[in-house]
Amino acid sequence: MTTRRILAILSTLLEEAAVVAVVLWGLPRLGIHIPLAGLIALMAALAAYAVITYRLGSKALVKKPVAGLTDMVGSKGKVVTPLDLEGLVRIKGELWKSKSVDGRIDAGEEVIVVEQDGLKLIVRRDKRGNKRAK
Repeated sequence: MTTRRILAILSTLLEEAAVVAVVLWGLPRLGIHIPLAGLIALMAALAAYAVITYRLGSKALVKKPVAGLTDMVGSKGKVVTPLDLEGLVRIKGELWKSKSVDGRIDAGEEVIVVEQDGLKLIVRRDKRGNKRAK
């Protein structure tokens, strides 16, 4: 088991113990009584939340970061909105404003980044990728 997983389990157990302490000792002193079924439902919801956030966090940690625009040149992507003068292209899971050097490129076609203009990417058709897709 990895250290991160062990720490995640321990922190979740500590959070659940704190919630139990508040529900069993803190709230009754204030005149608030939560039934056992409510406590069980609360603990199940907290455990489900912990598992979901752990899995989403793990996916985010594994995802390879995009270093910057200069690293985008040569990257391949897919057109999301048709590129007349400009449109959107999905590259490495991110949407980028783009311009085409090949004129109009329809949605769904594959493109390659050839340069950048500020925060816009200049793209051209990926002739090899589009032939494979047909």
